Amino acid sequence: MKNYKPEGRILATEENKRYLSGACALREAFHCGEIMEARVMRCDAEHNLHVDLGCMKGIIPRNEGALGIEDGSVRDIALISRVNKPVAFFITGFEIGENGETYALLSRRKVQQECMKNYISRLTAGDVIPATVTHMEGFGVFCDIGCGISALMPIDSISVSRIPHPGVRFSAGNRIFAVVKSIDENGRITLSHKELLGTWEQNAGSLSVGETVPGIVRSVEKYGIFVELAPNLAGLAEYSGGVEAGSHASVYIKSIIPSKMKVKLIIVDSFDADYPAQPLKYFVDSGHIDRWTYSPEESEKLIETVFTEAD
Repeated sequence: MKNYKPEGRILATEENKRYLSGACALREAFHCGEIMEARVMRCDAEHNLHVDLGCMKGIIPRNEGALGIEDGSVRDIALISRVNKPVAFFITGFEIGENGETYALLSRRKVQQECMKNYISRLTAGDVIPATVTHMEGFGVFCDIGCGISALMPIDSISVSRIPHPGVRFSAGNRIFAVVKSIDENGRITLSHKELLGTWEQNAGSLSVGETVPGIVRSVEKYGIFVELAPNLAGLAEYSGGVEAGSHASVYIKSIIPSKMKVKLIIVDSFDADYPAQPLKYFVDSGHIDRWTYSPEESEKLIETVFTEAD
């Protein structure tokens, strides 16, 4: 079975570069029905996509630009937003333009149609898959899960540590892993992410009482200050004035209490800094999960995810 990857994943592969090496190679890809990728150079006034194939131009007619364009269920912004980005496509034929030059006719829609049939429709809740962040809203992040087909990851599914906006955790273009959270009756997929970032014990296991470690202030409440120590672990420090959400901090670990899932902290210092985001540490990046339990066995509270086929 073909590997239906998020767009951009095969652009730099040796096979894809070989198919883009010349007209004969493009014709080979056409006859073999190969999925290819190349960069969109412009979207014309009729919303046809013009693709750089190296030795010749490729054109994706508007209705071939994405599933749903033809019936209006997908808006033209889905085409416009692909300019200067890679797209997946089949070569469907070759034509000669008014200037006498040969160009290739391409279809992104047919790739997406095949991806839906042979890959996405076979996914089940709990499957761990690769994804690429495409854009973010306050309520969540949209991810390409295969050939430009999008799925939503709600903000509360990104990490256990609460964040004010997905942009705190991700940037557009990030290559991540996700887990299929649910599939509704219309086949729409919702993603989750926090189940791949480790349990409370896995995250707290790297800490020791008496250490001073870095953190990010996530919220300031009257009863205390929540400091993120890892995407799936936050500790609580006593309230102190002058500390603001979003600040970086150095925190002293006062105690670690597994039965209450608590890490008690003392803020040594807090300050503004433009540090680059640390790479995400995945404890799971493939396979399938039926049930994920975040809380330790001795915890008074059970926190877990059970994956089901529908909400």
